[in-house]
Amino acid sequence: MKPSRRQFLRGLANAYGALAAAELGLFALAPRVRAHDMARMAMPQLAAPSVPLLNPVSLTRFVDPLPIPPLARAAGERTHAAYPGRTLPYYRLRMRAFSARVHRDLPPTAQWGYEGCSPGPTLEATRGEPLLVEWVNALPAQHFLPIDHGIHGAERDKPEVRTVAHVHGARAPAASDGYPEDWLAPGHAATYHYPNGQDAATLWYHDHAMGITRLNIYAGLYGTYIVRDPAEASLGLPTGAYDLPLVLCDRLIAQSGALYYPVSDDPQAPWVSECNGNAILCNGKLYPYLEVEPRRYRLRLVNAANARFFHLSLSHGHPLVQIASDQGLLAAPLPRTQVELYPGERADVVVDFSGLDGQQVSLRQQGDAILAFRVRDRGRRDASRVPATLRSIARIEPASAVHERVLTLGEQDDSGGRPMMMMLGGQHWSAPITERPRQGSTEIWSFVNLTGDVHPVHLHLVRFQVLDRRPFDLFAWNASRTLKYTGPALPPAAEEMGWKDTVRADPGMVTRIIARFDGEPGRYVWHCHLLEHEDNEMMRPYELLPA
Repeated sequence: MKPSRRQFLRGLANAYGALAAAELGLFALAPRVRAHDMARMAMPQLAAPSVPLLNPVSLTRFVDPLPIPPLARAAGERTHAAYPGRTLPYYRLRMRAFSARVHRDLPPTAQWGYEGCSPGPTLEATRGEPLLVEWVNALPAQHFLPIDHGIHGAERDKPEVRTVAHVHGARAPAASDGYPEDWLAPGHAATYHYPNGQDAATLWYHDHAMGITRLNIYAGLYGTYIVRDPAEASLGLPTGAYDLPLVLCDRLIAQSGALYYPVSDDPQAPWVSECNGNAILCNGKLYPYLEVEPRRYRLRLVNAANARFFHLSLSHGHPLVQIASDQGLLAAPLPRTQVELYPGERADVVVDFSGLDGQQVSLRQQGDAILAFRVRDRGRRDASRVPATLRSIARIEPASAVHERVLTLGEQDDSGGRPMMMMLGGQHWSAPITERPRQGSTEIWSFVNLTGDVHPVHLHLVRFQVLDRRPFDLFAWNASRTLKYTGPALPPAAEEMGWKDTVRADPGMVTRIIARFDGEPGRYVWHCHLLEHEDNEMMRPYELLPA
């Protein structure tokens, strides 16, 4: 069978990738790189960089301390219509341009961030205690990254700079979810209401503006949102100064310190299918270090990258004990030698530095050290623990589902000369809404991946459980739209047995999830969390109907 244009380009990319990486100094050497990772590293449609790019391996490592994002402080209290006779904590976060050094030996890098830092301040919430956040667009009128005005939602008749904040993983009402078309131009603001009626979990907030999400997050518009609850607090897990967010992303950085975002070789259509950088930033720093004590630490790992998958491990085989995934605690601690995170996913891990006084342990991405932990004893007692049982997680019975939706993840070449678009269910964003679950109902969504990529699929509003993945016959699907399975269903891995909001949909597989659609009726979205895909049609609205 003749390969598609996409398959042909991907084959070229596999051969081209190693040469491009060596010539441009774009990508650090890494063992165990998957074929699809190598393909997206250097698709041949990329234009040559117009500026000299930094090769990060030339930098001295571990000379900058790891920044810890500040805690957001309430600006006061305000009333809200949903809570008559009551005032709620009110936060005000401004999106501003700023410059900061990502490494001691580099000039300052121009970025955008909430309250002028990236990651932005950490918002802390308690289950059942609502709060208000006023999101303020105080950015310049012009974008400093390349916009493709041919992408839906990014047309020239719209303001060049637009933002709308989404708290990823929050059970927020539709008017406060950050709908991609509810964007704000510079000089405007919107106040969102977060009920926090959900379990303790590591969430994160980021921009979600239609057609330019990939650029706004790349510029630095992201931060963590942590929900706490009494049940989790009673477990005795590491807390306070020993409970730290660690937000990971990758960037291309020019030798001048400027952020570089790649474009295609077509000036009329600069969109590229994925953006992978060579510099791995940890809380906004390149190769930082963190001084730790010989005790347990809780690290809240967040993948805020546009397209990169992180394969994280500790040096010398030290274990990472995973205690939580996207939507909170697992049932029991899970010792792991490696944690794999796809864009949008989170994993909370406990690392025990006991007995390592005077030593250095590194966090590694595919074997390359990106963060150093320097262990220094300060004489403080460690009263934390990791109990054998964290919580009970009841599995949703598939028979309780009232509807099963079969939804394709595909790609389509535009006959009008535009670049390839990524598609969900074969539909554009602007097509009529086809997914209308009813409030309180349980549904199974089956993602049929017709592409050669892994797609991390995120549903807004709801949490879900992964049921299974099963290989299918792509030729049979293309011939008759019939699902013909070619092997048994594979159960989710142990780290996927908790509550999720982003799931890895593997190529050639049908990935099934099950969700109860609790929450307020209204319009929400589901999409691929590869940001370049999301911006170019791989996002669809869904509507939650009243019960």
